Amino acid sequence: MSKPILTYTGPGTSKANKTGAWRTNVPIFKHVTCNDCRICVVVCPDACVTGEDSVYEANLDFCKGCGICAYECPKDDIDMKLEEK
Repeated sequence: MSKPILTYTGPGTSKANKTGAWRTNVPIFKHVTCNDCRICVVVCPDACVTGEDSVYEANLDFCKGCGICAYECPKDDIDMKLEEK
């Protein structure tokens, strides 16, 4: 008899917990000097930075505005801006 496959879809899953409202700063991807190194994708603790071909964006439903992507960007192609709500 095989073991059942467990899937977590109920309360408490990160897909349902949109944490972007916690943010005070928002990353602005300029797409000017990006060399497609993908460091922003790798260092994002919330795995919300996605893209390809030097065009990356943060999913603002989950981005907490920590600024790690902007700090680690070797081309300074990401700015952090105070979010206006």
